[in-house]
Amino acid sequence: MNWNQIEGNWEQFKGKVQQNWGKLTNDDLDVVRGNRKELAGKLQERYGKAEEEAEREIDDWLSRG
Repeated sequence: MNWNQIEGNWEQFKGKVQQNWGKLTNDDLDVVRGNRKELAGKLQERYGKAEEEAEREIDDWLSRG
């Protein structure tokens, strides 16, 4: 899976994102709207992660998908 697929089908992936990162609210996911940088920012905000750690988690999640 790659980010272009997610971005193009964000509504379908919102549930999977929320399953993986349960602290993200529906409002957070509406703000993200498929934007990877926004998702990384929300992960930093909700989980107190560093930017690199958030990006690494997104990459790990993509590789599992």
